[in-house]
Amino acid sequence: MKCILATPRGFCAGVERAILMVEKSIEKFGKPVYVRHEIVHNRFVVDGLRKAGAIFVENLSEVPAGAVVIFSAHGVGKDTYESAKKLHLKVIDATCPIVQSVHKSAIKYAKSGCSVVLIGHRGHTEIDGTLGQLPHGEMHLISSITDVKKLPPTEKNIAYLTQTTLSTEETAGIISALKERYPGIQGSRTGNVCYATTNRQSAVRSICKKVDLLLIVGSKNSSNSNRLRELGEEQNVRSILVDSVKDLNKGMFAGVDSIGISSGASAPEYLVLEIINWLKEHFNLDEIKEEQTVKEMTKFPLPPELDART
Repeated sequence: MKCILATPRGFCAGVERAILMVEKSIEKFGKPVYVRHEIVHNRFVVDGLRKAGAIFVENLSEVPAGAVVIFSAHGVGKDTYESAKKLHLKVIDATCPIVQSVHKSAIKYAKSGCSVVLIGHRGHTEIDGTLGQLPHGEMHLISSITDVKKLPPTEKNIAYLTQTTLSTEETAGIISALKERYPGIQGSRTGNVCYATTNRQSAVRSICKKVDLLLIVGSKNSSNSNRLRELGEEQNVRSILVDSVKDLNKGMFAGVDSIGISSGASAPEYLVLEIINWLKEHFNLDEIKEEQTVKEMTKFPLPPELDART
């Protein structure tokens, strides 16, 4: 049996920055610090930070007045900032810079008089935060080509934005449908799908040509991890999303000669290494190799209040 590791995989720059911001906040302000929502969608990361002194909450009403609160990498709406201000909370904003750029674009388009269409999955934390950049009802959320046909007529100019963790292929189809209905629509050619999402999907697409089974390491509430699994299935490869090595059993690998492994942008690398060790213990792995499609160099700096150099 052989194993091919998709590269790049795992943590992206936004996730690394968000996790480090929680760690630095605990170090600087002491325990506990409060984090609104999971800092990233991975329970192992969250559990580790909880042990270090972070308390995770869904509502700011759970945070004591004057305490330190960290906003997750997914971003929050304007009303959340206002609530934090009223509670006199010390806000550390760990919103991914790429998500922040989507927020800024939403505000820019609205100020220019455009009707804004947002492509994404209803109920996802990132989408809630992006919708919250404009007054209720001023941004139209769609998730499919069918939804394009349901958009209300408007005499305004139209612009579109996308969730950063979508399938690149699915997003392209929706954007194409928008352009067909609204020839003058504004927006990035490929939407706002982030570099890390695009790179991980490309790497998975590459190894799918060579494997019988694809394992994606990531939590079930991780959007980008789910998209990787779906991509494998679209490539006609049996694809399974696993949280950790504990989700494995020998029966999963019956008749499998080659395994592909990748991980979502919020999954720590040690989870992948534990799976490889498990495979070594239970099967004769005669080949383990990495297949790299691109080298990632992106790094996001810490904010001044957490950067010891400033």
